[in-house]
Amino acid sequence: MFYALAHEKIDMRGFKVEHVIEDIESLNQRALKGELEVTAVSCHAFAYLSEKYAVMRSGASVGDGYGPVLVRSCEFGVWRKAENTLLRVAVPGELTTAFLALQLYANPETGFANSELPAPYQVVFTPFDKIFAAVKSGEVDYGLVIHEGQLTHAAEGFEKVLDLGEWWHETTKLPLPLGIDIIRKDLGAETMKRFAVLFKESIQYALNHREDALEYASQFGRGISHDLNDRFVAMYVNDRTVDLGADGEAGFRKLLDDAFAAKIIPKKINLEFI
Repeated sequence: MFYALAHEKIDMRGFKVEHVIEDIESLNQRALKGELEVTAVSCHAFAYLSEKYAVMRSGASVGDGYGPVLVRSCEFGVWRKAENTLLRVAVPGELTTAFLALQLYANPETGFANSELPAPYQVVFTPFDKIFAAVKSGEVDYGLVIHEGQLTHAAEGFEKVLDLGEWWHETTKLPLPLGIDIIRKDLGAETMKRFAVLFKESIQYALNHREDALEYASQFGRGISHDLNDRFVAMYVNDRTVDLGADGEAGFRKLLDDAFAAKIIPKKINLEFI
């Protein structure tokens, strides 16, 4: 998404962009403090950011029938543990959309009635790139994996228990927005609009110069092959990233409305798009 901005491949319209490369939960926490003018955040996190930030229509990562995957070791054996023992689930961050979707799934009012996850279950917040290791070591029973782990878990010796994006689509018939890019409201309406246009052009440029953009992006990856990187990027940087679209917006609203109804987030959110 940011290739054209990083290399100024398009007219920057007077903007200077300093890139901050951090994992999504770190960006969520920084956004809570209002530290960044523009940032990627989890859709879940926006429930606590709507007063300071607006959502740009461009930049969303949307799961269209796929999303965060709950995995366990292939050596797990019997599915259920003793009734008095809590299942331990490694989750990649308190404000990640993956965790919100898991909470909705495990909620008897919003999720499947036959959910295999008991309530309550023990959440172990774990950096996303440490989750496989936590499951392998037995520190946790399950891991909720995001990013490339959605594609690599089988090769790493894990089996899929549940794809939350698949569950969401089956339940709502809507896509599952996972990440968005937001812009701080104190920049003013005109600056917000101007940058939103610039950001959309950056995404369009990358899609039109895919190989060059992939080569740039690969330096921030985690050692996966070019083919796997290409596949992963196609899942989350596509036409929906250029514009969230009506169904993507509906999925986002449904996600936050359900979270409020389930008392997971504290208030009903009015989504504003730029």
